[in-house]
Amino acid sequence: MFETAIFYLFAAILVLAALRVITARNPVHAALFLVLAFFTASAIWLLLRAEFLAITLVVVYVGAVMVLFLFVVMMLDINLERLREGFWQYLPLGAAVGVLMAAEMAAVLVGRWFGLSTPPRALPAGYSNTKELGRLIYTDYAYAFEIAAVVLLVAIIAAIALTLRGRKDARSQDPSQQVRTRRADSVRLVKMAPEKDR
Repeated sequence: MFETAIFYLFAAILVLAALRVITARNPVHAALFLVLAFFTASAIWLLLRAEFLAITLVVVYVGAVMVLFLFVVMMLDINLERLREGFWQYLPLGAAVGVLMAAEMAAVLVGRWFGLSTPPRALPAGYSNTKELGRLIYTDYAYAFEIAAVVLLVAIIAAIALTLRGRKDARSQDPSQQVRTRRADSVRLVKMAPEKDR
């Protein structure tokens, strides 16, 4: 019963955080809500005893969100001085998100330590969560995994194409012109008259 209540609480937080990601006008707030959404999803995976997925989500996606935020700041040419000026303005929201993430992890751990959640079913000896996940991905869900890989590749190419801008002050090299160079073009011998002592 306790585990079901925690699941529905986390699911509600996850849905609200995801909605705030797409409705927040401030990119700082959107990034904070995205971190909250990822962290809540990892807490739900911990409830499902998928520890590897939970840790991967926190390490990869929560870490990558900050890189994504920096990418957006650089691409949109946001004034960083104005963002620094509003640090104390954003601090309460950031602190609230951090406290909420800590409370979610505490709820998962407290339920297991004090026996409020249902005991896990017995697993066979030598069972590996990561090994079972790999087996499922590369057997039953191989086609979906390949489609996801192609979608991510297209997204990377699109992101590079969107940020690729020609600048007038940028210096570049032409490899084809470098390959066509000859020794006569690179080295020039100049004959000078010898200097005479005065």
